[in-house]
Amino acid sequence: MQSQKILVFSATKGFRHKSIEAGKTALLKMGSEKNWKVDTTEEATAFTESNLKQYGVVVFLNTTGNVLNDGQQIAFQKYIQAGGGYVGIHSATDTEYDWPWYNNLVGAYFESHPKPQIALYNVVNKNHPAVSFMPDTLSRLEEIYNFKSFKKESVNVLITVDEKSYTGGKMPDYHPIAWYHNYDGGRAFYTAWGHHPETFTEPLFLQHIAGAIKWALKK
Repeated sequence: MQSQKILVFSATKGFRHKSIEAGKTALLKMGSEKNWKVDTTEEATAFTESNLKQYGVVVFLNTTGNVLNDGQQIAFQKYIQAGGGYVGIHSATDTEYDWPWYNNLVGAYFESHPKPQIALYNVVNKNHPAVSFMPDTLSRLEEIYNFKSFKKESVNVLITVDEKSYTGGKMPDYHPIAWYHNYDGGRAFYTAWGHHPETFTEPLFLQHIAGAIKWALKK
């Protein structure tokens, strides 16, 4: 089933991020540079068992709300169970609140956020291609998500944010913003970065996403 083909899914049934179009453009460009075939869609009808089989990774690019019906959910579960890869970007956690399997896959749900601001981030595990090139600490402007239903015991956290460095955080003891894990036969990665359109021209962020996809493509 594994291929160098990627499906970028950006359907929204709630808030729609202005960065979606910039994200599609960036991922198409990334695909041409990495020799990945990238398809983009807003159509949930792409989620059939036969169609998903051709993809090595499905990227949820700033999806919001309940975007898949019951049959499409089952097809996506079977895709992951067959060894598929998943990469969730930013509001991928603001998606499918009524689907516990998805909560386990993505690793958390969006709870709230303060206004976008600069904060200090700590790379707590560099043993992953999405972060291996980063400094130990870095400052970025971002819309910083607070999470609920975070699956702390089952995911491997890569980056945390220092709540002392900004205002509006609600996870003072431990505030992860990027993580990965093996789940139900497949591989899943999530990053909370990706709110602003400009993010998708930022070399560090693009390398972050490319590393995530590269990891998720592997068996």
